[in-house]
Amino acid sequence: MSTTSAFQIFSSLRYDPALPAETEQPATAYPDPRESPYYLLQYHRDRLLNAAREFRWDQAIEFLQQDAGPLARLLDTHIPDTSKAWRLRIVVDCNGVCVVEVHPTAPMPPSNLLVPIPSLPHRLSSPDDIWRVYVDSASTVPSEFTTHKTTARDGYTAARQRTGIDSPAELAEVLMVNPEGEIMEGSITTPYFLARNSGSGQESEVGLTPRWITPPLASGGNAGTTRRYALKNGFCTEHRILASELVDGEPCWLSNGVRGFLQGVIVLKDHHK
Repeated sequence: MSTTSAFQIFSSLRYDPALPAETEQPATAYPDPRESPYYLLQYHRDRLLNAAREFRWDQAIEFLQQDAGPLARLLDTHIPDTSKAWRLRIVVDCNGVCVVEVHPTAPMPPSNLLVPIPSLPHRLSSPDDIWRVYVDSASTVPSEFTTHKTTARDGYTAARQRTGIDSPAELAEVLMVNPEGEIMEGSITTPYFLARNSGSGQESEVGLTPRWITPPLASGGNAGTTRRYALKNGFCTEHRILASELVDGEPCWLSNGVRGFLQGVIVLKDHHK
């Protein structure tokens, strides 16, 4: 297990002043703190803490053991304009030093941050908002650097380059594949696929039988915040899925801590570039 300080752990999340009001809508099972403009704040703190424990960074563990309240107050000091949405990147090193990077982010309906459920339809402004989802042509070996979000991201960068994705602004994603041919995750998102017959009988944590499945952590992917949210709210269940099972043109969902839940389509036959 690596203990080097050559990398940091991080988590990216959205600040959105409209979020607290959206979580008060009926049928939105959203975790506390519900009143926070920081999207899934407690989940981001948990994710960072779990990573610090994995790497045995005692000072980082001590810093991250604070609850969401003090963390939110720290983040507040970095928000340039509380009337706008922002993308935050919380970076923590092995000494427990925290750096918060803040960048502008595109506006979007706050409802897109809520897990998709039948009684609260997800809105898209146009078909052009659907992401193109490709499959990496090479495999990635799972490690603590795929299980946890760190700045050691050469494998993810290489996968995007192989696919021809040049900018994070592109509505394009590449799915990482482990040496056994299993889908691990997306390069910047958690993917969700239509349940195959072999997985459609599983129940979620809330006793539902979801229509969607997401790769289990055993396949090597990241324990994402929106992934945790989707599982706890019955949107999906975990199930191993092979890259060879995917069908060109099939719908999928993607999610991450800045953009929420996004609709995508699997692209197998056409090259991106």
